[in-house]
Amino acid sequence: MNTIRVAAAAAPFDRDIEAGIGRIAVLISAARADGVALLVLPEAALGGYLTDLGGEAPPPPALPVDGPEITRLVELAGEMVVVAGFCEADGEKMYNSAVAVGAGRVLAVHRKVHQPLQEDATYTAGSEFVAFDSPVGRMGMMICYDKAFPEAARALALDGAEIVACISAWPASATEAAPDLADDRWTRRFDLFDRARALENQVFVVSSNQSGEFGSLRFVCSAKIVDPGGDVVATTGVVEGVAVADIDVKASLEAARRSMGHLRDRRPHAYGLATV
Repeated sequence: MNTIRVAAAAAPFDRDIEAGIGRIAVLISAARADGVALLVLPEAALGGYLTDLGGEAPPPPALPVDGPEITRLVELAGEMVVVAGFCEADGEKMYNSAVAVGAGRVLAVHRKVHQPLQEDATYTAGSEFVAFDSPVGRMGMMICYDKAFPEAARALALDGAEIVACISAWPASATEAAPDLADDRWTRRFDLFDRARALENQVFVVSSNQSGEFGSLRFVCSAKIVDPGGDVVATTGVVEGVAVADIDVKASLEAARRSMGHLRDRRPHAYGLATV
């Protein structure tokens, strides 16, 4: 067996970048002590998310990929692979981005493609889903609403991703709020999307989320690891925490794909508009 330990965090982050880096340092230190090889932190872990989705929320601080904050994340991660969200500055544009770091460098950056509600009033949309090689294997990244679109995870799987890190700042329902987050319809959707994307592509999904409240948003937590059969092997539930699981990527993917290989058995010519 070639087992690695992976972790997904449900944790709160706000506009205080220094405090956020401090929280990240604590999470990385605890993960390292526990033998974690991959730690997935939430969307907007550096600088916080939007306080509401009405299109008028002040933007978070925009950070360049080569700036001191990402450099600090690289230093904190060391040999561990760490994925975290931030507002990326690129010239006059801002992107809702995820960065993967490890082995002393930036491994990859993903810019959120799908923007819900009025998020596009703040961020420019990304344009692609590309897998990348990492010390824990071939990976892909998605951000929050990206997971609602089957094509996103499928593009990553077709590019060879075996582990998909999906970072989120996924809130509870604003119109039909449930007293218990476990009963919230947006919690159910969050969990269903994670399981569906893992199962249909027969990959691991390591899903993080913000926790607590920020502005008008109340986050559902529910960080988890989902195996290639769509089964949740570890979860925080609807509370702050870290979900941890030991996974054998090669063996699990081979077992899931042995008889019914979803990627192998595709028939793209039959899908018509679905391929456009």
